[in-house]
Amino acid sequence: MPVFVNRTLNMKKIRMIGFDMDYTLVGYHTERFEGLVYDLVMRRLIEEQGYPKALNSLVFEFDRAIVGLVIDLRNGHMLQLSRYNKVKRSYFGLEEVPFRRQNEIYQNMAIDIRDSNFVSLDTAFAISTGVIFSQLVSLKRQGEALPDFSQILSTISKTMDSIHQDGTLKDIIKRDFSTYVIKDPYVARLLERYKRYHKRLMIITNSDFSYTKALLDYAVNPFLKDHESWQEIFEIVITYADKPRFFERSNRFLKIDPDTGLMENQEGPVTPGIYQGGCSSKLQEGLGLQGNEILYLGDHIYGDVVSIKKTCNWRTALVLGDLDREMRGVRDAYETQKKIDELMQKKGLLEQEINNADRRRYETPGHPYVSLDSQFKQIDEINSEISGLINFYSSFFNPYWGEILRAGSEESRYAEQVERYACVYMTKVSDLYEYSPRFYFRPQKMILPHEQAVLDAIDD
Repeated sequence: MPVFVNRTLNMKKIRMIGFDMDYTLVGYHTERFEGLVYDLVMRRLIEEQGYPKALNSLVFEFDRAIVGLVIDLRNGHMLQLSRYNKVKRSYFGLEEVPFRRQNEIYQNMAIDIRDSNFVSLDTAFAISTGVIFSQLVSLKRQGEALPDFSQILSTISKTMDSIHQDGTLKDIIKRDFSTYVIKDPYVARLLERYKRYHKRLMIITNSDFSYTKALLDYAVNPFLKDHESWQEIFEIVITYADKPRFFERSNRFLKIDPDTGLMENQEGPVTPGIYQGGCSSKLQEGLGLQGNEILYLGDHIYGDVVSIKKTCNWRTALVLGDLDREMRGVRDAYETQKKIDELMQKKGLLEQEINNADRRRYETPGHPYVSLDSQFKQIDEINSEISGLINFYSSFFNPYWGEILRAGSEESRYAEQVERYACVYMTKVSDLYEYSPRFYFRPQKMILPHEQAVLDAIDD
């Protein structure tokens, strides 16, 4: 897969390359991973939170949620927003909100995402969180004794945190890496290539050191050619980083002894080694680098990308694992999209005919009345045909939400964040293997509407 470019990125000027670990440096089988999270959370909701036994009858429906959705806590809806924060699609529990009802509620207004009643699903557990929330809302609608929507989401989030913090989730994965973890030999090759080109490498992860070591021993070490261990490759490894706070607040570093796991306060500047906690400002000071000499790759749009751009001047790269599915859908739907475009062009010509006729009628004295019934009828027929084609086009993507990076014909809010904050993006880290460590990434020129009008006129 290629690397997609939003802003110029000259790799020759990048001296330090940092990686998130989970879902970035190491990939997971997302449906299996999220399914495990779902099962663990559902069990705790019943056993520890007193939720009804009806939850036992529910099953994990992977497609019920995608990254980038927003939960409306007032109405209990899950929303897909356009880049302008307009609601394009919504679900109440497991049922889609009818278009007319959706317009009555949101009135085509831009959603203020800073409002505490709206919560973005852009964390590592976005899919399982969205699936559980929608199913519980559906049960509540059916009469089950459940708390209000805000409390439901709060309880889900706290339970998610608990299975992560007490080691329950990671212990299961460590016992069965082969089921949940994707081994990619090109990651090791990429890292060793960067070392040959004298790039400095680091990891900044929210996982603890024990899990980090076990995972990288499994996923990276077997494919190394010039090094015995991943620990020889990475100059600095920061665990329990607590992103995005790592990039937003000052915090002390604890240095970890990799042999014993014991920790001590790090006094003075950050030097090569393995750490817990800390913050980006002290790290950058210790590295002795300018922010634009550091490239950081992560999968979490806010914790790994947006927070960096708002607080540091590091360069950013987003790993968007769902992108390969999206691109397959675009490819498979190509002929359908082509027919839609042709019909839209035909419709545009008819609308121009109507526009010209109206202008002549009202601006030319004595101009005879000309019926436009035929044109309006043709437009109605075209609209009907386009509607059917759009429904068919949608079948190539998520059956409930469609595309991740589009909301209808517009870019989604998630796509706007990717474009605005990620210098480059890709489906997996090893996509970079196709590019030299000195490659100059350049974006394509964006064609603005007025420029397109000029180009169309020239072509005609």
